[in-house]
Amino acid sequence: MKNKSNRIWWILLAIVAVLLIGLFVAKKAGWINSEKPTEVELAKVTKSNLVETVSASGKIQPEIEVKITPDVPGEIIALYVKEGDSVKMGQLLLKIQPENYVSVVDRFRAGVNQSKATAEQSKAAISRAESQVLRAQMEYNRQKKLLDEKVISQAEFETSEANMKIARQDLQAAKASYEAANFGIRSAEAALKDAAENLRKTNIYAPMNGIVSKLAVELGERVVGTSQMAGTEMLRIANLNNMEVRVNVNENDIIRVALKDTVIVDVDAYSSAGKKFKGIVTQIANTANGTGSSLTGSSNSTESVTEFEVRIKILPSSYRELVTSAPGGRYPFKPGMTATVDIISDTKNQVLAVPISAVTTRTTKNESETEGEDKKEDGDENQIGFSKKDGIEKKEKPKEIVFINDKGVAKKREVTTGITDTQAGTIEIISGLKAGEEIITGPFLEVSKKLKDGDKVILRKEEVKK
Repeated sequence: MKNKSNRIWWILLAIVAVLLIGLFVAKKAGWINSEKPTEVELAKVTKSNLVETVSASGKIQPEIEVKITPDVPGEIIALYVKEGDSVKMGQLLLKIQPENYVSVVDRFRAGVNQSKATAEQSKAAISRAESQVLRAQMEYNRQKKLLDEKVISQAEFETSEANMKIARQDLQAAKASYEAANFGIRSAEAALKDAAENLRKTNIYAPMNGIVSKLAVELGERVVGTSQMAGTEMLRIANLNNMEVRVNVNENDIIRVALKDTVIVDVDAYSSAGKKFKGIVTQIANTANGTGSSLTGSSNSTESVTEFEVRIKILPSSYRELVTSAPGGRYPFKPGMTATVDIISDTKNQVLAVPISAVTTRTTKNESETEGEDKKEDGDENQIGFSKKDGIEKKEKPKEIVFINDKGVAKKREVTTGITDTQAGTIEIISGLKAGEEIITGPFLEVSKKLKDGDKVILRKEEVKK
């Protein structure tokens, strides 16, 4: 009975040993208690051509557009143009009521004539004064001779001498009056010229060749104007042959924009036809537009968007066929049309490139959080991207990384990136990868946060079916 009991125990121990060995082998082989592989999207590192662009949107405006305002106030009594009319330099556009200015001109013209008459009187007075001086001189000479002969008294001689001095002073006064009269003529003529200029300004002429792009007044309307400041805007004349797009570029992108950069212009009005135009950067603002718009809506917020105006000339060669096919063969663009532009800031041919989604940034903090190390101790990182050492907070620069698929295992690889082709969705790899290597490109959440070095991965079923 005892032998039978021992045999049972030996059988049980053998069974337990077999089970333990089986479990050990199954675990080693990954049959049980194995980590489920992460389903991912894969792509190969290839060489391609990259085009880096800066995108912005804005409005189409003429390169040259002149606002016409009056220099004198009054009522519009004649209007010779309509909106959309072609005009030539010097063409009469409209008239402002001139009657008041005509009467002012007549009054000042009369003043000029009066000043001239006064000048003639002063000139005649000079002639009379010269005759008086001549007569007084002769009388003085005669009296002096008689005094020398002791025929007259000293008092009579002194009288003739005084008369001569008075005559000379009268001559000087007459000459001064004549000079003053001449100044009066000049003053009256200047006033007449000013009045005549105001009268001339009642006729408004075209300052350039172009199109009446905007007509803001009607016949009979009163307008206000002075020579010191702009008055009522009456109309605008623009050269619609030369159009430009004015866009606002963010401060982070403006440093990548340069004069003469090539631009692809997408005008909303022609988007449905799939028509795009070419342009060139002609002007970059040196000063930001105002104070920038706030992201939070508060004017005092430090989180504001600073933008710079960039002007882009639309090349006529890119829309010539629209000009010839348009009714009358004129102007496919109108001021105020909305356009989106892609400024080509850099191009590179046959460089290593990967999808943008494959590149992410990680810091020591990111990785410790991913691994579940949430405890913080003195000297450890106290916030993402920062480490605290000796009481001083130091910012840790995030590292750009890519995950390689190494026979079903994700391997982290630090890389250096270059330009980004946003339209193709690819980014240049300067160092860290080789052509032909297989990289993990998605899903986004896995690549950006969850995936760790050494994790097992498998191609997503949707990708396998493709």
